[in-house]
Amino acid sequence: MEVAIEELLTTDEPHPTEVVNAQGRSPFVLICEHAGNRVPQKLKQLGLTDLDLQRHIAWDIGAAGVAREMSRLLDAPLFFQRYSRLVYDCNRSPENPAAMPEKSEVYAVPGNQNLSAAQRAARTREIYRPFLNAITQLLDQRAATHTRTLPISIHSFTPNYFGKARDVQIGLLFEHHKALAQNLLNLFPGYDTRLNEPYGPEHGVMHLMNQIAAPRGLEHLMLEIRNDLIADPYLEKQWATRVAGALKTQIPKN
Repeated sequence: MEVAIEELLTTDEPHPTEVVNAQGRSPFVLICEHAGNRVPQKLKQLGLTDLDLQRHIAWDIGAAGVAREMSRLLDAPLFFQRYSRLVYDCNRSPENPAAMPEKSEVYAVPGNQNLSAAQRAARTREIYRPFLNAITQLLDQRAATHTRTLPISIHSFTPNYFGKARDVQIGLLFEHHKALAQNLLNLFPGYDTRLNEPYGPEHGVMHLMNQIAAPRGLEHLMLEIRNDLIADPYLEKQWATRVAGALKTQIPKN
């Protein structure tokens, strides 16, 4: 059965991917798939309020600011995803219901209720695929020139989830390659830093890394910072400096 083609983005709306410092010389390639909270015009804010779209359900608060400063400090390429993860969560596969969630924590998402196959296909085709393709294109280019590459995905998480407080402040997530996460574990003294918390592979959060890094045999990491630690631009820069410094210890000296 053929699925009817349905267009999502209008001609005046931006590409889902913003690329910063594509020619950066760092071995680290930074990715921020929950950077933005834009919603395509056709989706009419998914039936949510302006306040809802500022909540963590729509994007990873503070993550974009941290990632942008890290890109500068490390001279690293950076990929931002401009649209809200409620439109399409680029860290989920198209067949995963969480890619276009009908509910996020306690918040219903009216514009994601009862999506047709054509609507789901449009979001996959116009948001997920272009973002994934942009990253893989750069990784292919670096592989062709034998450039060492370590993808790092930058995220934030809420201090409370379903009414339960989270003590963990920094999460170092991995599935197939543990070394980088293990090496960084003790480099944030004074902060509650844990491996595979507050999420782990069992929650499906390693999808993007399993697409772009694991098949290439690349060491990689998904970094989670509790969002009260990066709640304003000053704190974002502080944590970017702290994380960039930790990552620099993993670059072999000539």
